[in-house]
Amino acid sequence: MSRRSSRALVGGLVAAACSGHVLYPAWLAWASRRVPGDPVPMPDPSPWPAVTVLIPAYREAGVIAAKVEDVRANGYPGRLEVVVVADGDHETAVAADRAGARVLARPDRLGKSQALNLGFSEADTPFVVISDANNWLAPGGIAALIRHFHDPSIGAVVGAKVEEDGGGESMYWRFESWLKQREAGLGTTIGVVGEFTAFRAEAWRPIPSDVATDDLWAALDLSERKWRIGYESEARAVDAPVQSLSDQWERRTRIVADALYVFVRRRHELGPSGGLVAAEVWGHRLGRYIVSPPAHVALLGLAASHLRTSRLARLFLIGHLVGVWGLFRTPPAGRWWRPPVVLAGQVLFLQGVALGGLVRYLRGDRRTMWTKADR
Repeated sequence: MSRRSSRALVGGLVAAACSGHVLYPAWLAWASRRVPGDPVPMPDPSPWPAVTVLIPAYREAGVIAAKVEDVRANGYPGRLEVVVVADGDHETAVAADRAGARVLARPDRLGKSQALNLGFSEADTPFVVISDANNWLAPGGIAALIRHFHDPSIGAVVGAKVEEDGGGESMYWRFESWLKQREAGLGTTIGVVGEFTAFRAEAWRPIPSDVATDDLWAALDLSERKWRIGYESEARAVDAPVQSLSDQWERRTRIVADALYVFVRRRHELGPSGGLVAAEVWGHRLGRYIVSPPAHVALLGLAASHLRTSRLARLFLIGHLVGVWGLFRTPPAGRWWRPPVVLAGQVLFLQGVALGGLVRYLRGDRRTMWTKADR
């Protein structure tokens, strides 16, 4: 191979490897450059509409009472009903009932998507907020979401997920929040999260029984029907520090495999006719899942084959060793080199997760229900 061809190959692989984490954010920053950094404040509705906060819960008996109290203490000015869907879990149902929530319970487990369908079918308010049982909500967050619905084109509003670990997960979710804010500034985002999102009840359609990734399916379903999805940075859902690396691997590879299944099911939205939504899907998700990781592996192979002859190849591989070290041993706080090391470790982890999720999808390793520990 000629030197020019070799450089072209490496350049193409670098561009592909950076597509989801660098090139798409760069394009998004350029495309949204005229969007105001501080969004115009949303007016208060008059009167404040009634809202249902829907909490799907499985094996959450130890935290559900605190969650119900946290929702009630959020300060929403209108009528608020807290509904807990105890998904085949008698202990959680009893604890939620004692806490004063309305409880929907079934003897057999449904899975989160179908639990949400049940909750929406029973809600009698114009807006429904979904939230997970294991996080707490920043004060005023529910009202901050509901203000967006003064725009009749808004079908859902996404809150911000915040991780308390202060490491790679925290860094990742700050990056995700930036993407969602910029996407919403262009018109809509696809970044719906189950931790804290509000829906216009009339815009919700039941999720198919074979779909596990409820938030992604709902986002694409709303977008297909021309509903816009907004973003609210002040509506924060705060999660406890992340679990072990092995638990993260299991959860994230499952999410990737489920997401790929959803994209195949809804592939009609991914072509040129999909417009902004298709661009966001490819940049925000598919670039990371099916473009960037194989290119990254190819670059590692090239670097290894040129280890003795190329200083750049050696630096590239050393950088990966540093990232692996940062992934398994978080550097001490306060050191100037901590953020880049943590970032390198998180990027390597995400690339590995994407490959692992792709393998799970190709193997057909997909479940609408999964095991979890009691909380």
